[in-house]
Amino acid sequence: MAWQKALVTGASSGIGEAFARRLAAEGTAVVAVARREDRLRALPGDVEVLVADLATEEGVAAIERRVAAGDIDLVVNNAGFGTTGLLAEIPSDRVAQEIAVDVTALARITRAALPVLLEQRRGAILNVSSVVSFFPTPKMAVYAGAKAFVTAFTESVAEEVRGTGVTVSVLCPGLTRTEFQEVSHYEQPRNLPEFVWRSPEDVVADALAGLAAGKVLIVPGLPNKAAVAALGVTPHGLLRRIAAAGQRLRGA
Repeated sequence: MAWQKALVTGASSGIGEAFARRLAAEGTAVVAVARREDRLRALPGDVEVLVADLATEEGVAAIERRVAAGDIDLVVNNAGFGTTGLLAEIPSDRVAQEIAVDVTALARITRAALPVLLEQRRGAILNVSSVVSFFPTPKMAVYAGAKAFVTAFTESVAEEVRGTGVTVSVLCPGLTRTEFQEVSHYEQPRNLPEFVWRSPEDVVADALAGLAAGKVLIVPGLPNKAAVAALGVTPHGLLRRIAAAGQRLRGA
C-alpha cells in the first residue's frame, strides 16, 4: 500500500526508526517525531523533523496541530517506554511520564488524526502496543497496564470507524532488539533461543503487511502469535501465578 505522508513518533531509534527508514525508502514522505533532533536529521529520504517531548503538553499539542494540517494519511504512534521494578519503589514522576507518553499522548494523537482521515475517507492509524498487553507482568506493571490500554483502545476505535475507509490497527510485537531493554533497565531472561527475538525491520515489515491486509490486530512472528493464542485459553489467575514464578526464576 502506498502512503503519501506518514507521521512516526519515537522515530529516533528502534521500531520507530525502522518505520521511518522503510517508509522513506518506499517513497513516502515522513514526519519524524522524537526528542533527539540529531538522530532525526540523520534519517535518509524525504523527512520532516518535528522535535517534541510527548511527556509534555507542548509536545503533544505540536503533534496534534501537525496531524490536523490534513496532509498525513498514515499515523504511527510508536513512542513509548517502560520501567522495570516494584511499583512501590518507582519514583512517582517516572510513573506519570510513562503514562503520559504510552497512554495519554497516543490517545490524543489518535483523536486528533481521526477527523482529518474520516473526512478524506482514507488513511490509517497504527498504534504500537506489545504482547505484554495480553497478560500480567509483575515488575513492569505500569508498562503492561499502559499497553493493555493501547490494545483495547485501538480495537475499540477500529470498530467505531469500520466501513469509513479509515483503518485503525494495533501492533503487538514481542521481544525486539532495540534500546527498550536499556531504557527500562529490563533484565533479559536467560537462555532464550534466538528465534524468539525479532529485528525492528522484521517487525515493521509484518506491520505494513498487516496494514495492507486491513488487519486490526497485528502480532508479528509465529512464536508471538502462538503465545497470544495460548494466552487466550489460559485462566487469568494461572497467568498471574506463571508471571510471578517467572520473575522469581529470573531472580528479578
